[in-house]
Amino acid sequence: MFAAERRQLILEMVRANGAVSLRELARVVQTSEVTVRRDVRALEAEGLLDRRHGGAVLPGGFTRESGFPQKSHLATAEKTAIADLAAGLVEEGEAIVVGAGTTTQELARRLARVPGLTVVTNSLLVAQALAHANRVEVVMTGGTLRGSNYALVGSGAEQSLQGLRVSRAFLSGSGLTAERGLSTSNMLSASVDRALVQAAAEVVVLADHTKLGTDTMFQTVPTDVITRLVTDEPPTHDDRAATELQALADQGVQIAVAGGSAGSNSGSSGVDSVPARQPRRDVPLPGQRRNHGGHGAGPGQLRSAVLGEQQPGERAARVADLRRR
Repeated sequence: MFAAERRQLILEMVRANGAVSLRELARVVQTSEVTVRRDVRALEAEGLLDRRHGGAVLPGGFTRESGFPQKSHLATAEKTAIADLAAGLVEEGEAIVVGAGTTTQELARRLARVPGLTVVTNSLLVAQALAHANRVEVVMTGGTLRGSNYALVGSGAEQSLQGLRVSRAFLSGSGLTAERGLSTSNMLSASVDRALVQAAAEVVVLADHTKLGTDTMFQTVPTDVITRLVTDEPPTHDDRAATELQALADQGVQIAVAGGSAGSNSGSSGVDSVPARQPRRDVPLPGQRRNHGGHGAGPGQLRSAVLGEQQPGERAARVADLRRR
């Protein structure tokens, strides 16, 4: 494929999806990430797209939301690895909430094997993934169906969550930064996600590396309310993603990195962790008391992963070395 053809295809993918990772672009155009990065840089110089952490987005700052058909084909391997690791946090007999998204849908497929589980969700996709799980009870919110992501939103969904109390909330979103936390592009979705957060003692964010450093319009979960982040291993050249992970860890977010070749047999949860440099701040939401001590022990527990105070090039390598530490 000639350079002009590659760049046209890259531009069409970004326009269709809003944001695409370098890994996905390289897979589709069947070339290396180095070549794709060069193409993205050239397209950015022409003002046709913006480079972001490990990917490309539409020009103009905030990224727009992609529909489910586009999202379902993005970063599929990364979402699978994240879901595998996050499922290790869930224990038998727990009650949890699971928000809408393609990554949380992958998580739900794995939760079907957890006996005695109660899952509260506003996502038709999550409910469908658990529909035939004999030992899992699924509780759906009310609300109005939002067809672009098959989620129930609006006042009906929010009111059905009032008075609910569960151990953990598993949420995804469109972007994650240390400055603003988790965000999404849709106001109704953001409002329901905030209601899900208020029902949970802990908040676990599932976000692949392409969302790190991406900011979208509506904040859903402030950084100081996020208990854990489960993400994938950023490319070694993605210094900004590693910097964002460092900033999140500095604010007390417990980080677990899935994927990578190193340390795949370390522990039953499949990941080694590094103790945090500073303890997590206990900042509750209105009407919510946070309890970090009641759900800790066991193979699924994840401690903070600190990336160290290296230079930018060294930080990315540090992410890849998490399991060896």
